[in-house]
Parts: sequence; structure tokens; C-alpha cells
Amino acid sequence: MPGNYGIYRGKSYEEFQKDRVLQLAIEREFEIIGEALYRLEKVEPDKLADRIPEYRKIIDFRNILAHGYDIIDEAVVWDFVQNKVPKLLE
Repeated sequence: MPGNYGIYRGKSYEEFQKDRVLQLAIEREFEIIGEALYRLEKVEPDKLADRIPEYRKIIDFRNILAHGYDIIDEAVVWDFVQNKVPKLLE
């Protein structure tokens, strides 16, 4: 697993699938990140776009988590954890 940080540190996808509390915690973290980016977009859209080119995808993902709870795909959430979060933290 890339990186060794966060609430999912050392967890496998299988452990993630079995741990509903971990799933909810990760989803909540994405909701917070997405909401923060949404608010920052209102204040400094150009600066945000320069620093986080895919910020709009993160906001859209947050909206799916917050409003499309019946269509959340665990594999997509885990993919974001593995492939998007490390880049975002850079």
C-alpha cells in the first residue's frame, strides 16, 4: 500500500470491506476534504486549480458519498484511498 499514514494504515482491501466503521470513517474524511475544497473554490479558484488540478473530481466524489449513499462502490472508495490520497497529500 502506498504511503503509511491515515486511518487505513496497514489495512488491506479485504480488511476495509469487513470493517464498516473504517468504511464510514474514510467516507467521512472524503466528505470533509471535498467540502473544504468546495469552499476554497469559492474564494480562490485559480490558486486551487493550480495546486490541485483534479479538485473538481474530489468535490464530485464528496457529493456522491454525501448524497448517493445507496450507490457507493467500496472498490472506488478504496481506489481513491490508494491512488488519490497520496497524490493529494503531496
